[in-house]
Amino acid sequence: MKSEPARRDMVRMAMNAPYLERDEEHALAVRWKDDRDQEALHQITVAHMRLVISMASRFRSFGLPMSDLVQEGYVGLLEAAARFEPEREVRFSTYATWWIRASMQDYILRNWSIVRGGTSSAQKALFFNLRRLRAKLSRSGAPVSKAAMYRQISDALGVAEKDVALMDSRLSGPDTSLSQPVADDESTTSTRMDFLVDDRPLQDELVEEHIDTERRSVWLREAMDVLNEREMRIIAKRRLAENGATLESLGIELGISKERVRQIENRALEKLRAALMRDNPAVAATYV
Repeated sequence: MKSEPARRDMVRMAMNAPYLERDEEHALAVRWKDDRDQEALHQITVAHMRLVISMASRFRSFGLPMSDLVQEGYVGLLEAAARFEPEREVRFSTYATWWIRASMQDYILRNWSIVRGGTSSAQKALFFNLRRLRAKLSRSGAPVSKAAMYRQISDALGVAEKDVALMDSRLSGPDTSLSQPVADDESTTSTRMDFLVDDRPLQDELVEEHIDTERRSVWLREAMDVLNEREMRIIAKRRLAENGATLESLGIELGISKERVRQIENRALEKLRAALMRDNPAVAATYV
């Protein structure tokens, strides 16, 4: 960031730079475009720094350093020089104005708040015009409710009323640190962070549960090798399916009574329990 004396020198140099006549400007632009003449680029940019400074002064109300705004505007000026087509017979200042403004606006949107705002063209228009339109409505003399104000601004900018209300709330208050005390009373040390409660499990708990589940699944698949085909079919449909089948439906499917299905299921569970207790005692109670 430039010091105050350096900034004053830069402003003074820009204001003392000579204006370029149309023919002279065109010749310099051609030299830069065709020959990449750095001296031509320097003369063009120096002659238009007063435009950068003038535009930066229009955005001072956003509370960002003037020197930073000028630097960002200079970036936009260089971008305009890189894209300018002198054969179109348009004055460079007219073309560069858009690039300078866009560069400054992007900088303001990135740095005005730690919370990233919308970057669509509609959101940008809302951000940079809301205060002006709100002030204009206030100066009209007639009392205007917030709802009516939001509706008029919404119509003027072509955005939703809820977006106007949200942007108004963002512009009305500064960012607040989560480490800031909830009260000015020195007797309390509670911060805003203390009231952000998340009931979800911690990441290490989720990972631990995932690993344990995978391990138990492997143990269960290995233990099921002790079952015959019919026992495995009954256990899979009764115990491992999301919606367990009834004894009656399985009986019909297998051509046996539901009592017989219950007997086979109990026998299969005993076999599974014995296999699990033999190889992995800790997991037996979880599944059977």
